[in-house]
Amino acid sequence: MRILRGFFDSATLKIDDILTDGALDRLVLASGGVARDFLNIFRRSIAIARNRKAGSRGPKVGVEDVNEAAGEYDSYKREELNHDAQDDQTAIEGEFALVRQFCIESANANCFLIEKDARQDLYERIEVLTDLRLVHKVRSRVTISKRPGKLYEAYMLDVIQYTASRKKRDLEVIEFWRPSSTERLRRVSLIYSDVD
Repeated sequence: MRILRGFFDSATLKIDDILTDGALDRLVLASGGVARDFLNIFRRSIAIARNRKAGSRGPKVGVEDVNEAAGEYDSYKREELNHDAQDDQTAIEGEFALVRQFCIESANANCFLIEKDARQDLYERIEVLTDLRLVHKVRSRVTISKRPGKLYEAYMLDVIQYTASRKKRDLEVIEFWRPSSTERLRRVSLIYSDVD
């Protein structure tokens, strides 16, 4: 976001001149905090907003524009999965399907937790999904009072995987970058473990 603010400052614009309320937060979620993804999705969001008729949404980049841009970017990530994970593609795709299902159907939230002492093969698959930017590590150290002595890492499912489900199922969107979300990440119901 600092990079974006720098661009706006040098152009003597304000972010509010281009983005609607909520669009900036959606960009943060859609990019998972990856600067390259943030800028690519932002660039594509502007193009989408320019190409649509202003209509009721107005001329600014809105949440819908960011969602559409993130959806297009998802195709690129899926191609990377096919290309980069050829040897373990079935295992990686299977793990991704399980993570997505867990978030949407069990945890009913966009974030999930992995125990730091998880089985090595599970941890490696999650790391590959992180490298492919299909999940994003949002906190490297999370503790849960009901699980004393255990440490967890918090991850977020890529936003395009739950934008439609969010409305259908009232999926909880944990805004991990806000200090007020710390306690929302410290729930037993967010702990993910793979199914054998």
